[in-house]
Amino acid sequence: MRDGGRAGRAEKPVLMKAGHQHDHSAPTLRALAAFGVTHICSGHLSVNMDEWSVDALTRLRQHVESFGVALDAVPLPMSSSEIAKAEVPEILLAKDPARDRAIENICQMIRNCGQAGIPMVKYNLTFIGVVRTARVPGRGGASLSAFDYAQGKQEPPLTAAGRITEDVYWDRITYFLKRVVPVAEEAKVKLACHPQDPAMPKGSGWRGVETVLGSPAGLVRFVETVPSPYHGLNFCQARCPRC
Repeated sequence: MRDGGRAGRAEKPVLMKAGHQHDHSAPTLRALAAFGVTHICSGHLSVNMDEWSVDALTRLRQHVESFGVALDAVPLPMSSSEIAKAEVPEILLAKDPARDRAIENICQMIRNCGQAGIPMVKYNLTFIGVVRTARVPGRGGASLSAFDYAQGKQEPPLTAAGRITEDVYWDRITYFLKRVVPVAEEAKVKLACHPQDPAMPKGSGWRGVETVLGSPAGLVRFVETVPSPYHGLNFCQARCPRC
């Protein structure tokens, strides 16, 4: 029954879609299509540029589309792993000239996605990775992922990056964005950055890192650092094993 107060109003179009990010194997895509999921982010690709050629990305898109599913995004090799296990640690560690080479590879990946008809890439800018404490019971006996700052163990006390203040973190974020966002605009490929998961108390941080991308104010500053309709955030609900 339509709400009387809304009678006669035009219905707003639904702008969000049920999606999926995990892998793009045939069994997974077949199951997703059966459940009515029609938009996905693919599984992870490696840092090998052969996987990021226009031909390889086009084949990936066509493979996904053959199941009646749209490939809305692919993850750049900048996952949620902590910095010692990151695919391209040079970017956040600011190790030059390796940093510039790594960023140029990321830029080429974005260009190739645009040529292959893939409209978005997602990525992380994290030093500490995804931090969790012991799992907790949830509704219906489900086992839930959880984080309690007071119970967490900051071991070792510093990451491989050492002490990272807010100013240092913002400096490295800005360096990256100023080089990548213009490329995304030219390629017409949206950039979706995953916020820090979980957020950490301001002034306390975690393992010597002030996690600037874990608060509303930090995320506002992030998107305003290089304003662009192609520069934004990944609204991730229900975390995949390695987003």
